[in-house]
Amino acid sequence: MTSTALNEQVPVAAGPGRSRGLAAVLTAVGIPTFMVTLDNLVVTNALPVIKTELGASLSDLQWFINAYTLSFAALLLTAAALGDRLGRRRLFLAGIALFTLASAACAFATEPWMLIGARAIQGVGGAAVMPLALTLLAGAVPERQRSAAIGIWGGISGLGVAVGPVVGGAVVEGLNWQWIFLLNVPIGVVAIVLVARVLPESYGVRQRLDLLGLALSGVGVLAIVWGVVHGADDGWTSGGVLGSLIAGVVLLVAFVGWEGRVAAPMLPLRLYKIRSFSVVNIVWFTFSLGVFGSVFLLAQFFQIVQGYSPLESGIRTMPWTMAPMVVAPIAGAIVDRVGPRVLVATGQVLLVIALGWMALVTTAGVTFGELLVPFALAGIGMGLTFAPLASVVMGEMTDRDRGVASGANSTIREIGVAMGIAVLVSVFASAGAYDTPDRYVDGLVPAVWTGAAVVAVGAVAALLLPGRRKTVGA
Repeated sequence: MTSTALNEQVPVAAGPGRSRGLAAVLTAVGIPTFMVTLDNLVVTNALPVIKTELGASLSDLQWFINAYTLSFAALLLTAAALGDRLGRRRLFLAGIALFTLASAACAFATEPWMLIGARAIQGVGGAAVMPLALTLLAGAVPERQRSAAIGIWGGISGLGVAVGPVVGGAVVEGLNWQWIFLLNVPIGVVAIVLVARVLPESYGVRQRLDLLGLALSGVGVLAIVWGVVHGADDGWTSGGVLGSLIAGVVLLVAFVGWEGRVAAPMLPLRLYKIRSFSVVNIVWFTFSLGVFGSVFLLAQFFQIVQGYSPLESGIRTMPWTMAPMVVAPIAGAIVDRVGPRVLVATGQVLLVIALGWMALVTTAGVTFGELLVPFALAGIGMGLTFAPLASVVMGEMTDRDRGVASGANSTIREIGVAMGIAVLVSVFASAGAYDTPDRYVDGLVPAVWTGAAVVAVGAVAALLLPGRRKTVGA
């Protein structure tokens, strides 16, 4: 997209007679998005340090991530519905404020349970940021610019993912782990001021909140993740683990049944009659499970196995994490011309190749040069995934459904992250441990192979996405 197009004025009225440019709108939604996506991976390179300083267990390490992703996932659809009723900008601002305060609480945690609790509250704030950011952006941008704008937004999301491990490593090494959370405080304050000045208020269809649906889905997902997290340690046939898994499945089945009967469902099942929406959800889930579960373990590899510092470890992951920042905007700019099927399927295949390559070459003595190419391929694959998937949903939904569709996609993605960490760490724990470098590799390799297999399922599903759209009059 040209700089002229980027600077074209878009009618986003903040009041009578006022408008803001596309750059201002992107900045207003981009800073909160960056802050929330940064916290997905910013903790990863700090985990070995936090483990030591807080006396955390392997299960605690998983919950430092999962407490955030699960509360995030559980409330995304409810946040989208509340935004429709109370005002999307109003709830967006409330989410930013809560996320900022919870970040400060994370920094002052002195026990594992305190950090887990504060991370869960962070997730509640993040749940009001991510889906509403995309909805506010889609509503503020003309349709002819929407795919490119979503691509840029995807690049901002990629930037948060990209610099997360590096920022986390640099802060832990230069200051201490608490500052990876304190950094969110000034960013959050700036974001609140900017959103209040730039974005207009908007509303969607006001309907009753589906509180029973929220309870069934939230508790069901939590029960399944809890069972998977504790399965390796407690035994898969133990009463607690088996009971948790069965209860989770029953609750999720009940959730689907309830959503088909209630007049105002949290997740309208009619959306799944749209093939592209169903396929996007499948790809988001497999992508998040396979990739982020692998990242959780690979991000710790350089410190635990090869003895690098947190900053040195973060720098070594940059070929992977920086690529989406460059590739996602390009993918967003060309998705209407080449079609989402080509971009997303190619991205998933690259990720399968990359993860399989990593699993093949990883040993305790593997050099960075041997991992450089698969890291770069993984980054390109991620970049080809973000914007095209978001573009499919935003392009095929009506204004009425964009909020709930965005929330549903984000929910599936975050559940995939939580399940990925739980499943792949269980695979890791069944074959390896943290006690020696060789034992860590023994667990890492089968876990990454599992991640590659899961992403391969998404690669096949991506072939069902729409191809290039025909232009009017063609």
